[in-house]
Amino acid sequence: MSDIARRFPQNPLLSPKDLKPSAEGLHIACLLNPGVFRFENKTWLIVRVAERPLQTEFTVSFPVLSPDGDTEIMEIPLNDNELIATDARVIRYKGVDYLTTLSHLRLLCSDDGIKFYEPEEYPKLFGTGELQTFGIEDCRVTEIENQFYLTFTAVSPSGVGVSLRTTHDWKRFTSHGMILPPHNKDCAIFEEKINGMFYALHRPSSVDLGGNYIWLAQSPDGIHWGNHKCILKTRSDNWDSGRVGAGASPIKTEKGWLEIYHGATSQHRYCLGAFLLDLDDPSRVIARTDEPIMEPTETYETSGFFGHVVFTNGHFVHPDGDTITVYYGASDEFVCGAEFSIKEIFQALGV
Repeated sequence: MSDIARRFPQNPLLSPKDLKPSAEGLHIACLLNPGVFRFENKTWLIVRVAERPLQTEFTVSFPVLSPDGDTEIMEIPLNDNELIATDARVIRYKGVDYLTTLSHLRLLCSDDGIKFYEPEEYPKLFGTGELQTFGIEDCRVTEIENQFYLTFTAVSPSGVGVSLRTTHDWKRFTSHGMILPPHNKDCAIFEEKINGMFYALHRPSSVDLGGNYIWLAQSPDGIHWGNHKCILKTRSDNWDSGRVGAGASPIKTEKGWLEIYHGATSQHRYCLGAFLLDLDDPSRVIARTDEPIMEPTETYETSGFFGHVVFTNGHFVHPDGDTITVYYGASDEFVCGAEFSIKEIFQALGV
């Protein structure tokens, strides 16, 4: 057993029942994959909240956003021959794919990192425009030079891409649109510039050649990205054989940029691993864990909306320089917490 995570005994920290739906007629099906940041001496989460209408016995119903931002409910009889509903997350109707839930992002804060509440004076973040009509998901937060960069998955019938918003105060936001077109997700911007350039990890997907691999990109301004390089691939017959994707921003250490990433099998069992990048040339992978550093083992990780999943895109490093608090989504339904030791991760990396 290679799992070195020290899970919070209070897990799950957040469940769907802990928050109120965003609108009448909807209920919260899942809380997922929070971004994490420190602000005003508190720990903050930007949680993906997935909602849908209450289901009836003979129909499936799901919400979509209009380009104007209005929520519309689609309802389809279960006996419709053109309906394919074999996945809890995605359905296909008349040749078109739809999500069973509609996600937005919600801010929660905590004084102790355990008990979180939703402050009234901060807004919920919803999808806007035609490229976000199926919602926004899985936000990662990076603070650079007193500005917060929010990279998140934007979903629409046109595909899945990465969009960007920035803020200084978490009350007013600037939208920069889609910065990485479909199919792309899992974008994490490095926490500081390298030789004057922004760097980011991201995960384009290829249907025919290639696969679900982690890539590196450069930018002069954090908005326009280029010089893409593939740096981490899946491994056959391994825990990360199906897909790999970045977690939160890489952590700067004396040994290199430390990244906690997710990997999954073709059966969609998600675990966490780690890899180390060169400080000056982050396209060079120094080391990678053979075994996962965290696996879905607890009941709240194996049973839920979509079981056997641990997935993180948010953490912070403690002042001791060794302890990492990781907040993660469990079984696509709950928000949980765990701690890791950087020294123990280095041991797993063999560095």
